[in-house]
Amino acid sequence: MMETILKKVELTREKMIQAALEKGVSHKETIQLSEELDRLLNEYETKEKLK
Repeated sequence: MMETILKKVELTREKMIQAALEKGVSHKETIQLSEELDRLLNEYETKEKLK
């Protein structure tokens, strides 16, 4: 489960960086990916604390 979240984090981070490079940091897609990355990191941190 945790490994799945970490894989999603890495994939989302890569997509966000690519979007930022191609479209800019304030582009809608970059911001959406940043928000998704935040959500995934929060989920990971919450599950880590419950261990």
